[in-house]
Amino acid sequence: MRVPTHSASEAVITQIQKLASRQSQLQMQLATNQRIFLPSDDPSATGRVLKMENERGQLAQFAKNANTALEVSQASFAGLKGLKSISDRAGEVATLGTGTASPDALRAYAAEVNQLIEQALQTGNSKFRNDYLFAGTATDAAPLTVTRNVDGQITAATYVGNADQVSVPISTSASIEPGTKVATNTGIRDMINNLVALRDALASGDSTAVTATRPALEQTEDLLVNSLSDHGAVQLRIEISQAQQQSRSDDLESLISSEVDADLPATVVRLSQTATAYEAALSSATKILQMSLLDYLR
Repeated sequence: MRVPTHSASEAVITQIQKLASRQSQLQMQLATNQRIFLPSDDPSATGRVLKMENERGQLAQFAKNANTALEVSQASFAGLKGLKSISDRAGEVATLGTGTASPDALRAYAAEVNQLIEQALQTGNSKFRNDYLFAGTATDAAPLTVTRNVDGQITAATYVGNADQVSVPISTSASIEPGTKVATNTGIRDMINNLVALRDALASGDSTAVTATRPALEQTEDLLVNSLSDHGAVQLRIEISQAQQQSRSDDLESLISSEVDADLPATVVRLSQTATAYEAALSSATKILQMSLLDYLR
């Protein structure tokens, strides 16, 4: 028997190190249920995972956008619904004011409409997350300004917002406008001015003037109904987009898991095989590396 050469010793040690590293890697896979820790572990799978992770990140951003858009649309819808209630009551008062109501009743109706005007102004200048809802994209300033008489009553309203709408991307190929259109925003202004005309007609006791306000009030109400319908459609579209994004995100999660998760039964078998090989290599190395000069001289 001969003394092992330096190259043989190095080969044995290298093999033992490889088996130890492989055994450690398999143990880590079992402990974490992950089979990829470094890109070099599986370059092809790593490339696929990175692409899917990028897509999942985009979906997460689109989901946030959709949530924000839905909240804006819901807040706008709530404001429009409040304005619709004001419009409904104004229509009832206009009808009552054309009958045989007494002057005192007409003045009482006028006082009620004056409160409806103030409520309409407050709603028209309402905010969501510190942005004015009915101002187009000029969300940092109140969209409605008013003039008042010496008694503090509103005499006219002006729209000072703009005609633009905020566009929110909800996918790589689609965006949505969750806010109100300029026709709706200016319609709120017209509604206030129509209410002013109704109030003044009631206060003067002029039933003919009261009757004359009704077509404009009805036109405003139709505008509000159409805008409410538009927002219902916008919210439905957002919710459908959210469902699609969630489904795709779930699919990506499953695909990524299939790429990076360890196959536990197979990993257990490979670990057992590697451990056996490692023990055998250690046993063989012990015998080989323990050769002495006396063995050589024999």
